[in-house]
Amino acid sequence: MRVVIAEDLLLLREGLKRLLTDLDCTVVGAVERPEELLDALDRERPDLAVVDIRLPPTYRDEGLRAAIEARRRRPGAPVLILSQYIEQAYVRELLADAEGGVGYLLKDRVSDVTEFLAALRTVASGGTVLDPEVIRGLVNRLGQTDALADLTPREREVLGLMAGGLSNAAIASDLVITERAVNKYINRIFSKLGLPPDDSANRRVLAVLRYLDGALPRAGLPG
Repeated sequence: MRVVIAEDLLLLREGLKRLLTDLDCTVVGAVERPEELLDALDRERPDLAVVDIRLPPTYRDEGLRAAIEARRRRPGAPVLILSQYIEQAYVRELLADAEGGVGYLLKDRVSDVTEFLAALRTVASGGTVLDPEVIRGLVNRLGQTDALADLTPREREVLGLMAGGLSNAAIASDLVITERAVNKYINRIFSKLGLPPDDSANRRVLAVLRYLDGALPRAGLPG
């Protein structure tokens, strides 16, 4: 797996390079500024970009904006965003193009090598990964809205696990049910959310977006 890293802190950037190398990834770029990230992505066309959400010069959302611009230039380009904090307002912006191949993790997850590697592989293969802490916050917000009122509690649970990037098999294992049952729940979710089988977009990502619509304010990113 060929990876580009965007991280302004030298120690963390070097630590990520070493960790990814140990995980049999090839780091083809390690940069600290958003313009350098875009240049590296255009030049190297990596399998995955691992990007800090806050980069120079203002350390607000430059990393996220660069990642969104990269996906505008190359739709579906896999990006895993890292953040020190839970910034739920950014999650929907990251997923807004419904192309898949996106992830949002807290930096603490990097210390769990198995979990981090699974996230890398999921995003690189076109899947969606959201940090469990973000999912927990979304679930709490969902309890205060009727946006997904047509879904049963079990269907909401399945959708939350989908938002966390779990495969059907992993959802089945987590809920101690059969994979066939998971497929039935997911098809019901798609139906209730108005996502028909002939929809050309990624229905899993669209379903997660509906999930976020029910849990997150539709505020834009700070300018």
